Amino acid sequence: MQGIQTIYTMSKTVFITGASSGIGRAAAEYFAQQGWNVAATMRNPSKETALNQLPKVRLYTLDVTDNATIDAALAAARQDFGRIDVVVNNAGYGVDGVFEAMSDDVIFRQFNTNVFGLMRVTRAVIPIMREQRGGTIVQISSMGGQLAFPLYSIYHGTKWAVEGFSESLHYELEPFGIKVRIVEPGPIKTDFYDRSREFIQPENTTVYNQFIQKVDKMSQASGAKAKGPEVVAPVIFRAATAKGSRLRYAVGPPGPLLLTLRKLLPVSWFIRMIKQTFEI
Repeated sequence: MQGIQTIYTMSKTVFITGASSGIGRAAAEYFAQQGWNVAATMRNPSKETALNQLPKVRLYTLDVTDNATIDAALAAARQDFGRIDVVVNNAGYGVDGVFEAMSDDVIFRQFNTNVFGLMRVTRAVIPIMREQRGGTIVQISSMGGQLAFPLYSIYHGTKWAVEGFSESLHYELEPFGIKVRIVEPGPIKTDFYDRSREFIQPENTTVYNQFIQKVDKMSQASGAKAKGPEVVAPVIFRAATAKGSRLRYAVGPPGPLLLTLRKLLPVSWFIRMIKQTFEI
């Protein structure tokens, strides 16, 4: 056992939330391929049959809405690997649909996972990294953290919050040698468009139906032709290991292009372009 522990501590360790599927899973596999120790966390690790077969990968139960599971997973990972060099805050899902029809419960669940959950994990790991005198926190945001599409008001609200929170946080953590990075994927073919999607539509009116049909057709087409999560994993790794002060990393076409256009074009021009794209 001592020999195994020595091997673990010789390598750097990444702690990933939401590693059961999509971008989180791809990141766990990629870091493992690079020889890192991987603490892959998910709500139900007992259902996982592949990740735990990879060398230097261990699974931990973690629900970002539950502080107790966050603390327990971090403690166990430190016990197993000795330290945590990088945290990848990936856990999240998407709500889309008509805001008028969204209940307080729907809105809170979206923010509780995508924003408050990310904040809980970040807050829990800061003292660990301060004690270590260094580390990197990689926040998985979205191109939707700096621009917006129709019917994604709540989801965009969470990602804009992540962007602002993380940019501000990086100032206060920099003196302790803790880096904050923001990864902004464009459309990625994951459960975001399928299993984990929560679509909200009014039950008491049909006035939005034509708008929904146009927007949803374009959104689903974008997801269908998108790249897979494997294109994001190397960018997460690069963000986690970069030596410079770069804050944001865009990945996944047409995300980088759209983010550039959002910065260069007048807001009215950009909004007109989005309307034309969705035919609204």
